[in-house]
Amino acid sequence: MHNSKAPLFDQVMRLKEAEEFAAISALIPYSAFVGFELVVDEQGLLTILRGKASNVGNTTIPAVHGGVVGALLEHAGVMHIIHACDITRFPKIINISVDYLRPCIGHEDTYARGYLIKQGRSVSNVRIEAWQSDKQRPVAAAHAHFLMN
Repeated sequence: MHNSKAPLFDQVMRLKEAEEFAAISALIPYSAFVGFELVVDEQGLLTILRGKASNVGNTTIPAVHGGVVGALLEHAGVMHIIHACDITRFPKIINISVDYLRPCIGHEDTYARGYLIKQGRSVSNVRIEAWQSDKQRPVAAAHAHFLMN
């Protein structure tokens, strides 16, 4: 369990202060393995899953594996909380409900953005949407609850 005295948490907070969100994501081994990137644009934090053959689960389509899509949504939710909220420890996933809406094509980049629905002292609710070439045609969406304290 991380608390505000943990060295990793302190490192993340320093990176947040410097707005180095890509460096925060790079601290998570799975993030680099599947190819998550973070950028801050005029709408806030954007998580990008780069098109990568090793993420394909269905080679016929070829579609990104559903577990990778789910991980993208969860990662975008956690990173959104770190970006948008004052936190005293890492948010921990309580639950996530994922809607797979369309095939997520493996050779295309996939984008995800979190939206804070409600921030409480104990629990925060985040909506996350993922899309590829057209934001109006999401490939997946999720609602997630995160433990905040």
